[in-house]
Amino acid sequence: MAHATVEWTANLEGEFDRAGLLSLIAAEMRERSGGVFPVGGIRVRARRVDDYVIADGTNPADAFINIDVKMGAGRDAAFVQRFFTQMFDAVKTHLGDLFDRRPLALSLYIDEAEGWKHNSIHRRLAANNRN
Repeated sequence: MAHATVEWTANLEGEFDRAGLLSLIAAEMRERSGGVFPVGGIRVRARRVDDYVIADGTNPADAFINIDVKMGAGRDAAFVQRFFTQMFDAVKTHLGDLFDRRPLALSLYIDEAEGWKHNSIHRRLAANNRN
């Protein structure tokens, strides 16, 4: 399980490739995690934030992109540090000069979660040898 939620302020609408960012995060989890994140458990979603206050609230150009990742408990600490550092760097590269064009805060937070789940996507992927 690795679920990522990307939030961005409404004032960034049209300023960055949102679909590309979601695809990049999913690809990082699929292709660069060494199988630590099973493909069938990857979820990446986006939420535009329309109501927000940033910093002192005086600059309407201030913006943020926040990425929250929830993953199953028990991943090796060295893997977590290495993987999410590389993913954060890939996200910064994807955003390109957006940091130069406007005041922007980018954050990435990781939470380990325990819970209940039932997922038949793994079965579909196994049938296609893609798990």
